[in-house]
Amino acid sequence: MLVAQRRDFLLARLRDEGRVVAKEVAAELGVTEDAVRRDLRELAAAGLCQRVYGGALPVSPALGDYAARGSVATDSKRRVAAAAVALVPSGSTVLLDGGTTALEVARALPADLAVTVVTHSVTVAAALVEHPTAEVVVLGGRLFKHSAVTSGAAAAESAAAVSADLFFLGVTGVHPEAGLTTGDADEAAMKRLLADRAAETYVLASVEKIGAASPFGVLALDRVAGVITDAPADSRTVRELVALGVPVVDARAGSD
Repeated sequence: MLVAQRRDFLLARLRDEGRVVAKEVAAELGVTEDAVRRDLRELAAAGLCQRVYGGALPVSPALGDYAARGSVATDSKRRVAAAAVALVPSGSTVLLDGGTTALEVARALPADLAVTVVTHSVTVAAALVEHPTAEVVVLGGRLFKHSAVTSGAAAAESAAAVSADLFFLGVTGVHPEAGLTTGDADEAAMKRLLADRAAETYVLASVEKIGAASPFGVLALDRVAGVITDAPADSRTVRELVALGVPVVDARAGSD
């Protein structure tokens, strides 16, 4: 098998099974593990997979810049946002992460819902300027332009003073093996801090994030109260999450 054919095989395995185990593929194809690992390195360098110990996982399509992400899976994000808003009781304090799905959550908050929203996202804060009943608290800090969120020591210090009922967490990958991941180490650390400040954390998982992985871990799956997604219940990743005991909130109810 030519190198190009082998790499096509690896991409097909990623697409069909959601993972590549280098040792298994090497035995199946009759090549060395080193050859498979070289292929995976090249595919990862081209942005086609996310390397992990022993193999690779599908790369998240949610790693682009903020403007580009706004046009990805827009209907899915709206469904996830609607399901998230249904979990917010009146009078509660909600930590709302950055990202385009979190922005949809802000837009979906009912006009008569009395809620305090704490966020480090400048776009989420701006979306709530005209909300008639939402109290908005913005965590200050250095602006991380890729995700339009504040970060750094000042943002972390501000977040440490917060106690919230819910945290809606945005990630770029949700995978049974890799857990919850994102593309920046500092952003991942901020997300962990925000999760520590809330009684319950729910993951905003639009369909393109399900089964994907990114370089930096955010939280283990057993740290969250649920994963909100409109991915089909019979999809491989959703079935594996359920088997692991991860609560999955079905965002498909009421969708077109």
